[in-house]
Amino acid sequence: MSSSNPSTTGGPSASNPTAVPLTPYASTTAGTSAASDKLLMVRSVDLLKSKDGQNRLEHHTDAYFSDKLIVRRGQTFQMWVEFSRPFNPKSDKLQLQLKLDPIFSSNPGIRISVPLVDVLEDGRWEMKIVEQKDKRVRLVVNTLPTASIGRYRVTVESFSPRGRLLFPCTPNDIYMLFNPWCEDDPVFLDNEEERKEYVLNSMGRIYYGTEQQIGARTWNFAQFEQDVLEACLFLLERGQVAMTEWRDPVIVSRMVSALVNTNDDRGVLMGNWSDSFEGGTSPTAWSGSGDILRQYYKGSGKPVKFGQCWVFAGVTASVLRCLGIPTRCVTNFSSAHDTDLSLSTDIYLDEKLELIKDETSDSVWNFHVWNESWMTRPDLPAGNGGWQVVDATPQELSQGSYRCGPTPVSAVRNGQVNLKFDTPFVFAEVNSDRIYWQKKPDGSFSQVHVDKNSIGQHISTKAVGSDTRMDITHLYKYPEGSEEERIAVETASRFGSKPTLYLLPTDNDVSIEIVMDGAGPRIGEDAKLSIVLKNTSSKQRTASLLYEVMVMYYTGVLKDTVKKDRIPVDLKPQETKTIPWTLQYKEYMNHLVDQGALMLTVTGRVSQTKQILATQFTFRLRTPNLIIKPLEDAVVGKELTVQITFQNPLSQVLKNVLFLIEGLGMQSIRKIEHGDVEKLATVTLMEKFVPTVSGSQKLLASGQVHQKH
Repeated sequence: MSSSNPSTTGGPSASNPTAVPLTPYASTTAGTSAASDKLLMVRSVDLLKSKDGQNRLEHHTDAYFSDKLIVRRGQTFQMWVEFSRPFNPKSDKLQLQLKLDPIFSSNPGIRISVPLVDVLEDGRWEMKIVEQKDKRVRLVVNTLPTASIGRYRVTVESFSPRGRLLFPCTPNDIYMLFNPWCEDDPVFLDNEEERKEYVLNSMGRIYYGTEQQIGARTWNFAQFEQDVLEACLFLLERGQVAMTEWRDPVIVSRMVSALVNTNDDRGVLMGNWSDSFEGGTSPTAWSGSGDILRQYYKGSGKPVKFGQCWVFAGVTASVLRCLGIPTRCVTNFSSAHDTDLSLSTDIYLDEKLELIKDETSDSVWNFHVWNESWMTRPDLPAGNGGWQVVDATPQELSQGSYRCGPTPVSAVRNGQVNLKFDTPFVFAEVNSDRIYWQKKPDGSFSQVHVDKNSIGQHISTKAVGSDTRMDITHLYKYPEGSEEERIAVETASRFGSKPTLYLLPTDNDVSIEIVMDGAGPRIGEDAKLSIVLKNTSSKQRTASLLYEVMVMYYTGVLKDTVKKDRIPVDLKPQETKTIPWTLQYKEYMNHLVDQGALMLTVTGRVSQTKQILATQFTFRLRTPNLIIKPLEDAVVGKELTVQITFQNPLSQVLKNVLFLIEGLGMQSIRKIEHGDVEKLATVTLMEKFVPTVSGSQKLLASGQVHQKH
């Protein structure tokens, strides 16, 4: 309940109001009560903002930490106003003034007048008295489903025959968000379980690894935690986009994709794909967005260090869910990064079929995480609404900024790369062909092998209502090799920077693939794979295979060659031959980078037919999980002891180990500096928590190692 004093328009003091002369609404008659001749002063305003009250519950905003009134647009909310005397509908009038003003910039704001009416109509800013008790009235206020989101300052304007008075409700502002529950809002989602997952769920799963070794990390989106909503609106102001555009989820999501990275607009996260994370947090140590957004907000926009793709995606999901746009994290395995808009991924080999590392600017990321947000696309031809790719990882410039999307998933599927935004880039990530080029004696290159089925595998997101992985590859492309898929690729390639040449059929009767058993090797163990060759001809085939295994960042950028050798192969007619391949721990132990990724490239030429054999296989060395075990039942308000166990899998000492814990309603990360962990040693932590929120809650723990010895 606000108790600040009213002020008059142009009045000298809020504590000593004077009336502003106005033309009377009607001639005063003998029947007018003496009370109605007095000024209509607002004594107090109650925005009914409690978390368990009708407004917050009906608007699905009761989970927000903030004690402000948080509503969703296109839906009514209620409030009480208390006057200095009973309100007289015949002679008094009432109006709300809503002001959406920038707090941290000088951009122009928005002014909205909400008149008092007898009957509410959809699609109008209006309010109606639904109850009157003595000097108090209860109002129902109607908001537009296309209103700009943001923090509105509220002023109650009262009119009587004696004059007009203004009553500012500060600091009781109203936060307005997008509304997936409103059919007229462009972000409307008609499935309640999906709304719970993509808007209200604060815990998610982000997938990583390789297509053969898919891992999952739990992520705390923290969209309802302390200061996160304020941080999100602070971030929007940094976008330097007019507040009138804050009504459009297409513009807002595109703006957020630029603002979550720091590359050109003072955004949230600084990317770092190197070996060193000094002066910041290793991307693998983050397990949620809350501390990242709070650091950025409380640091007045100072970039947070450091992020990689899943961190950018986690923060983007947090911001967009917080603002009310249904959003999910999506992982694409074997994700192409097409740098020249050729819509193909190009790999260059020399005359000896060895990889030319300096020539290859395109790369294939083991995995790449982006977001999808749900919205209509009235700016595009019909059929392009629904899920849109929004990617905040800074990869390529889009209209002068490092941003990507929103890109219609349906346009990607059909190869309609002429539709905005950034469809060619996303198409290449999921459906480009991997083309091998060999250098000729005159310095030019010719195509020697095309792999049409390796890019864009097991596109994954968390299932609705459970922690299982859902494969959504079919939303991005038709089945590999189908007529529809080839038409989509060829449709897209017409818009590429260079036409894709497809080889004429030759005697391609030998196939090669690399196979891994089970979930693959663990870090600290030998890595064992198999090279499988199949001769489908009725004649003998011989070849000399060159293999090279390299340490690789998950982005596909190669670092060091670990091992390189040749293998002679002799294949009998119709023979399938399996060649065991082993990389010993002692061979790779001093070469690994973050995430333990390696790439094995095998090339060769069949002597009899001159067929080029070429394949690449990416695998990771799996790291151990931290094991979390509660020692008693969790009860709100009661201390809970949790046991956290970690075993060092290496015969090396881990130096300066830092454990980070969040969840269970904590409003910040708990950091535990453990120190060194001896080789092959087990660490057990006992931590105490007091759960603050009822219902299903998760506790997340991660570790960070500064160096190994």
